[in-house]
Amino acid sequence: MSVEVDDRAGCGVRAEAVAAVVAAVLAAEGTGECEVGVVLVGEHEMREINRAHRARDEPTDVLSFPIDEEDDLAGVTRMLGDVVVCIPVLERQAAEHDVALGAELVDLVVHGTLHLLGYDHEEPEEDAAMRAREEAYLGPAIHAAGVRHDD
Repeated sequence: MSVEVDDRAGCGVRAEAVAAVVAAVLAAEGTGECEVGVVLVGEHEMREINRAHRARDEPTDVLSFPIDEEDDLAGVTRMLGDVVVCIPVLERQAAEHDVALGAELVDLVVHGTLHLLGYDHEEPEEDAAMRAREEAYLGPAIHAAGVRHDD
């Protein structure tokens, strides 16, 4: 499995650590060989992305862009998609929830990766399933702290 991290925000995060979080979720979900991109952006870029793809003129914490559905093409690596994380929003949320920046980053990367795998939280049943997966990877404390995602 291949995880590429692009730190466009210049926050200096260790790419290996972010890639390890994605890889752990994908392995636990039994995804198999695939490629994922994680892009760390600033507020302006996230606002532009959110406006273009969701018609919301504001930055958000994390967005996911699935590419390949579950195809079984022999010898072809599945391009799962990209997770985009807004570092300034992450920093505000970490302060609001009184959690470390690293913990908030892990939460957002797990959340975004689960979206790439088809999990969602639009309906109550979907939300419960997604929260259960997040708790399996992050522990119940993440939701006890009141962490919610804007997407």
